[in-house]
Amino acid sequence: MDPLRVLLVEDDEGDAVLVGALLDEVNAPVRLTHVRTVSQAVQALSQADCVLLDLGLPDASGLDGLRRVLDHAGQAAVLVLTGHSDEDRGTEAVAVGAQDYLVKGQVDGSLLLRGIRYAVERRRAEDAHRQLREERLLSQESARLERGLLPTPLLADCSPALAARYRPGRQRMQLGGDFYDAVATADGSLHVVIGDVCGHGPDEAALGVCLRIAWRALILSGQAEEQVLDTLQQLLIHERHREGIFTTLCMASIAADQSAAQVYLAGHPSPILIEDGGPRPVPRERAGLPLGVLPDAKWTALTLPLRPGWAMLLYTDGLIEGRIGAGAERLGTERLVDLIAAHRAQDSLLDHLVSTVVGLNEGDLEDDLALLLLTERR
Repeated sequence: MDPLRVLLVEDDEGDAVLVGALLDEVNAPVRLTHVRTVSQAVQALSQADCVLLDLGLPDASGLDGLRRVLDHAGQAAVLVLTGHSDEDRGTEAVAVGAQDYLVKGQVDGSLLLRGIRYAVERRRAEDAHRQLREERLLSQESARLERGLLPTPLLADCSPALAARYRPGRQRMQLGGDFYDAVATADGSLHVVIGDVCGHGPDEAALGVCLRIAWRALILSGQAEEQVLDTLQQLLIHERHREGIFTTLCMASIAADQSAAQVYLAGHPSPILIEDGGPRPVPRERAGLPLGVLPDAKWTALTLPLRPGWAMLLYTDGLIEGRIGAGAERLGTERLVDLIAAHRAQDSLLDHLVSTVVGLNEGDLEDDLALLLLTERR
C-alpha cells in the first residue's frame, strides 16, 4: 500500500518537528511534507491525501485559513490542529468542513496516525455519498425527461395499431434527445412523429421534450401539416442552448381509411414500408434538411399509397448505426431491411430488431434508439 501523503501546515518549527517525531515513533506509513503558510499549502494541495492544518498562521487567522484550504482541497481530507486554549475552535472547524480536529499536546503517535486515517476515510465516505446523491438526482432528472420524451399516444379505436420501443444507449446518465408521439384527430387520421435532437445530455433531452409537446399541440390545434415543421424549426432555433444544434425528424399522417400516407422527412432515416412484396425504405425524393440547419428551409410531403395489410416502421438512427462486431462497420438501412424481411411475425418485430441489433453490436448500443411500428387496423 502506498504511504499516505500528509501535508503539515504549521509555522511553529518546534510543533512541526514534534509532529514528525510522533509519526516516526509508530513507523507511520506516511510521507510528510511541511509548509508554513496557507499560500504555500494551496500550491501543494494537489499532492496531499490529508492536510494537518494549524489555525494560527502568518497569512491567515482562525477559520479563514481553513476556508481557503477547503476551497482548494479537492479530495484531500483536512485535520485541524488546535491548542489547549482554543479547543472549541476545533468543533467550529468541523462545522465549517474539516473532517476532524486534534488538540496539540494531547496526542501521541498512535492517536495522530489514527486521526489521519479517520479523516481520510471520512472524506472518502463523504465523497462517495455526495457522488451517490448526485447520481440519484441525475437519474431522477433523466427519468422525468424520459417520461416527457416518451408519451402515451392519443389514439382512436379506428386508428392503425401502434407499438413503440425505446432503449437508452450505453451512456445511461447521458440521456439523448430521441422522441416520438402519435395523435389521432377528429377527422379519423393518425399523425405520428419521431425525432432525434443531436447530442446527448439533459439540455438535448429537454429540447426533445419541448419539440414533442409543441408538435402535439400544433396537431391538436389543427395547424396545416405543411406548416408544422416550419413552426417547429422556429421553436428549435429559439430554444436551443447553442448554435449548431439540429434535429432530424420524420412525420407521417395516415388517412382515415388507411389507404395513403403523407410522409415528411427532415434529415431523418426513411421509414420502412412493409407490404406483401416485402419491406422497402420510403423514397427520399422529397427529403429535406434537418430542423435548425437553414432558417429558410422548406419541407414537402411524399404521398405514399398503402396497400391492404401494410405496416410501417419509423426509427431513430441509433438502430442502424449499431456496429457489426468489433469493427467499424455499421448495420445500415439495407441490413435492417433484410432483418425485417427474415422475420415474419409483426407482433414481435420490434423486440426482435432490438435484440438482434444489440447482439450484432456485441453489447449495448452507444446511441439511444426509438422505434414505432404502425400496422393497418383490420
